[in-house]
Amino acid sequence: MEDNFGNYFNKTGKVARQYLETRLDLIKLQAAGKLSKALGLFFSLMMAFLLFFFVIVFLGMVLGFWIGEMTGSFTIGFACAAGLFVLLFVVILLFRQQLIQRPLAKLLIAELVEEIEESDDDESDHLQYQRPAYKAYKEEAYDHVPNEEATENTMKA
Repeated sequence: MEDNFGNYFNKTGKVARQYLETRLDLIKLQAAGKLSKALGLFFSLMMAFLLFFFVIVFLGMVLGFWIGEMTGSFTIGFACAAGLFVLLFVVILLFRQQLIQRPLAKLLIAELVEEIEESDDDESDHLQYQRPAYKAYKEEAYDHVPNEEATENTMKA
């Protein structure tokens, strides 16, 4: 009898260890999926900001040359363009919370919430397919009442 218990606990320990390893692998895969999505969002935003930066630089050059031609001095033209950039920098610095940080945070949160909702939908679909099978098993279990001999044999083992 002690051998049965020892064997049972060994098998249960192995199954529990396999379950924990599988669960850990699943958590790693889910984290990798979320990280890859966040990194994709980060790199796409960085590319957008880089393109925006180049557009602003070239528009600044155009503005500097245009003002330089109007005033007859490229120094004055580029100084005015630089002053405009300093003014733009100060405005962005003062209103960075409203202009940059909040919209980016909302975008990131929306992406993460969408990811969580998709994973919840996948889990609910998975559970939806398993519920009828479980329900049928549960109903079958209550449909059959074992006789006394079967109950006695189970109690002896």
